Amino acid sequence: MPQEFKNVHEIFGSLVFNKRAMKEKLNPDIYEQLIEAMEGRQRLSPAAADIIANAMKDWAISKGATHWAHWFQPQTESTAEKHQAFTMSDGEGNPIEIFRGKNLSQGEPDASSFPSAGSRSTFEARGYSAWDISSPAFIIKSNKGGTLCIPSVFLSFDGTSLDLKTPLLRALDAIESRALKLLRTFGQRGVKYVKMTVGAEQEYFLLDRPRAQLRPDIRFCGRTLIGAQPAKDQKQDHHYFGAISSRVLTYMEDVERDLARLGVSILARHNEVARCQFEFAHLFSDANTACDQNQILMEVMRKLARQHNLRLLFHEKPFNGMNGSGKHTNISLVDSEGRNLLKPSTTHRRNVIFLTFLSAAILGVSKYHSLLQFSIANHGNLFRLGGHEAPPSIISMYLGASLTDLLRRLDDHDASLPASGIMDTGLTKLPSIIQFDSDRNRTSPIAFTGDKFEFRAPGSSQSIALPVTMFAALWAWGIDQLIGMIEARAVNGVDPIDAAMDAVKEAVKLGGNVLFEGDAYSKEWQDEAKRRGLIEAETMPEKIDLLLKPENKAMLESLGVYKSHELENLHDIRMNAFATGLEVEAAVLYDMLWEGVLPAISKQLILENNSMRAFDNYDFGDTTPWKNYINGLGGAKNSLITDANNLHELKSKLSNMGARERADFIISEIIPLMNTIRSKCDAAELTIAADIWPYPIYRNLLSLSA
Repeated sequence: MPQEFKNVHEIFGSLVFNKRAMKEKLNPDIYEQLIEAMEGRQRLSPAAADIIANAMKDWAISKGATHWAHWFQPQTESTAEKHQAFTMSDGEGNPIEIFRGKNLSQGEPDASSFPSAGSRSTFEARGYSAWDISSPAFIIKSNKGGTLCIPSVFLSFDGTSLDLKTPLLRALDAIESRALKLLRTFGQRGVKYVKMTVGAEQEYFLLDRPRAQLRPDIRFCGRTLIGAQPAKDQKQDHHYFGAISSRVLTYMEDVERDLARLGVSILARHNEVARCQFEFAHLFSDANTACDQNQILMEVMRKLARQHNLRLLFHEKPFNGMNGSGKHTNISLVDSEGRNLLKPSTTHRRNVIFLTFLSAAILGVSKYHSLLQFSIANHGNLFRLGGHEAPPSIISMYLGASLTDLLRRLDDHDASLPASGIMDTGLTKLPSIIQFDSDRNRTSPIAFTGDKFEFRAPGSSQSIALPVTMFAALWAWGIDQLIGMIEARAVNGVDPIDAAMDAVKEAVKLGGNVLFEGDAYSKEWQDEAKRRGLIEAETMPEKIDLLLKPENKAMLESLGVYKSHELENLHDIRMNAFATGLEVEAAVLYDMLWEGVLPAISKQLILENNSMRAFDNYDFGDTTPWKNYINGLGGAKNSLITDANNLHELKSKLSNMGARERADFIISEIIPLMNTIRSKCDAAELTIAADIWPYPIYRNLLSLSA
């Protein structure tokens, strides 16, 4: 049977050096040492690392791999790898395969060209990649072999983090150690560890590649900078959850099969709201692995989109007037007994534990909501957030009616939740439906959805590592506060459960400003949020600045998530990436005007002028409308030339500005002009012949043949 038609059970995880592969390739003693190292209970000895490296090499070569690479995540939000061959020549010209423990454990890729916010000179090129033993190695196949990818952290020569994984691991250590301490406060001595779990929902667009590649804005920016609304956009909502076209379904199935080999489980696939928009949701796993797997997912999707002659768009707002794409990030905590610590219980004691973790998150979000705003501030989300399709950037939490009512009853020391009811459909042929305790508030950036928090603001193109890092950090801080409150109350024989109930009440009172159950799109909420102190920044550059608030820096440093200079670097890198992304868009729009739009208007003018002259001897009656149309085209061209010149002049000023100044200038001066240009181009598109307009229009772009 061809491999592509094998049962998923036969291929699942076949390209991952997981525990099953480790157990097969390693002797029991080395295997146990490796597991203990993965769980953080001991360090690997050099001798053990050599044995593991040799076994990993043999396994990878048996799967067709010819190269290996430390696979890391620089602060570009993408991934990086430097391939090195397993096979080399010995002194006599014979091929030998070499991969030792030192190769596995550490590499030295050139770090000079990665973003560092000027913290290092170009000649200071040394960087270190180090094996992240907690995340399994995997093989990315190619047409003629494959590469063993070893998940790694990436550090400067002086130990400064140059990646997104290192702070993530620090934040996970902070929350998981504190969660374990909190459980032991309640007498949960049998729990060995707590893990943060994450599951991401990846939204994306698929276009026909040949058509999409005819548009410079899609090729270079991942979104359309001009484009009039089609006659049928989202008005009829036919696309959402509709039947998936055979072309797209074939692509999805190939993505899922490749991901299955890499140990990534796709739980759901479906059509999203906008035309040509879709979603994958992958299975919850520990947060570190989940962040790696989401990057793997995006890479596999890109590779297979090209093979299927599709153009994949992860941009947060590819099409004006249509829904954009986000990446809902679901977060919870699970202990070593497999219990979800955010799952409400029917027992009073376990429900108090649940409420303690819940209120710790409320307290953390209330105090450090600005860090979440920072974590989702990129140039794509500038166009998506708050657009009646995605939550606003104002951070609030939605708990639902039942939990909100429970928190109101805490003065009575009542921690019970109502049992889920049964919804009566009125039809005997239909099964009974279990009714959940609350509705879903789609306008809330953070919603409690039964047994997890759903952070809905991250953008589709983002790595989830930064939002997860910030959420873990503020939650760890909140747990610290709850531990202190409980310990202060659990004296003189007071039951920790009673002490916890009092602490939960206090935490909810202190953090209540972030709780909101209503319409987060409304003007009333924006006014109320301002009164509650939840609006500290209006523009994206201001949101990026929130990272460096003294209290934010102090908290992140105290937890060991970032060092002071790493925060400065992260701020500058994010600001520069924001400004550069928009600067590229301005340059592409300028080129599209001169290369396509303005010549098209001239062609239409010539066509209309020649047409009118050809019919000079005919009496069409009053030709004023026709002449007005021609005059309108001429006026549009003249106006767009003026706008193009202004855009060029504004762009030329950017070269002498720093990143923050550039970002502010682009937001205040260039974006408004780009919006004006867009509206004029879109109006022109509607009045120019289809065979003259230079770029595929929305109607044709948003159509995938079966």
